[in-house]
Amino acid sequence: MTDLVRAAAPVVMGVLNVTPDSFSDGGRYADLGSAVGHGVRLRADGAHLVDVGGESTRPGSDRVPARIEAGRVVPVIRELTAAGVPVSIDTTRARVAEAALAAGAVVVNDVSGGLADPDMARVVRDAGCPWVLMHWRGHSREMGELARYTDVVADVRAELSHRVDEALRAGVAADRIVVDPGLGFAKTAAHNWALSSRLSELLDLGFPLLFASSRKSYLGRLLAGPDGTPRPTDDRDVATVATSLLAVAAGAWGVRVHDVRGTVDALAVWRATGAPRLACAPTDSARPAPVKAGRAGHTTEQGGPR
Repeated sequence: MTDLVRAAAPVVMGVLNVTPDSFSDGGRYADLGSAVGHGVRLRADGAHLVDVGGESTRPGSDRVPARIEAGRVVPVIRELTAAGVPVSIDTTRARVAEAALAAGAVVVNDVSGGLADPDMARVVRDAGCPWVLMHWRGHSREMGELARYTDVVADVRAELSHRVDEALRAGVAADRIVVDPGLGFAKTAAHNWALSSRLSELLDLGFPLLFASSRKSYLGRLLAGPDGTPRPTDDRDVATVATSLLAVAAGAWGVRVHDVRGTVDALAVWRATGAPRLACAPTDSARPAPVKAGRAGHTTEQGGPR
């Protein structure tokens, strides 16, 4: 799947949660038939990957045992793969990732960036598959307490740089790595907007970037009604398309979305108008520290991450 990581066109990753408690579609695709049917529809709508997850990472959610997580995702991945649907596995556990890859998954999307399970790097290295490293500071129960930054963009950039360095040291090939700023994970709404507006600083790391804003609470608060009630999750798709399109125009490699069709339509318009690029430079916020070449062309913060 190196070609996917190096894809010139934006990659659209469709979300398929086979959980009872995910924030947007929890319980909707909890049985095998409905999950596989939805995954096939996402592919037909234009998804390059269908991202299958068996454990909710919404704020405050509890963890489930690995055997339950694997039991949710493996049959779905096996069926989708048999139907010709390229699948990524959304997990922080090496054991689940290994089972998912054996069932046919081709990408590991790890919201912990390898921090939750030290064995994940080995699994990814041995499989030779792409690995999405998301910025992460802790599990869902503790995320809110960890949303403290000096400069969220500089701090996220440094911490992602460190995760990349660790992956490279573990033997993961540089051309298999994708980074994700982790919108909503130990981030306030203000943090999410700052990361969105300064993506160029994260792109300076030199790796493809996955942008995942889909239906998240900061969009609901932005679109709140006159009484302050946040917009419901299913009514955040237009805002998701807007943020995703802006991210692609700023240079993002791919977007992770629930509404694949709307995103694909917007990207078609973007291409038809010449695929214009968005200048996304820091304004009155501090600019990043100078960078130097690291292993395999990687760039790292001078002095190392905080």
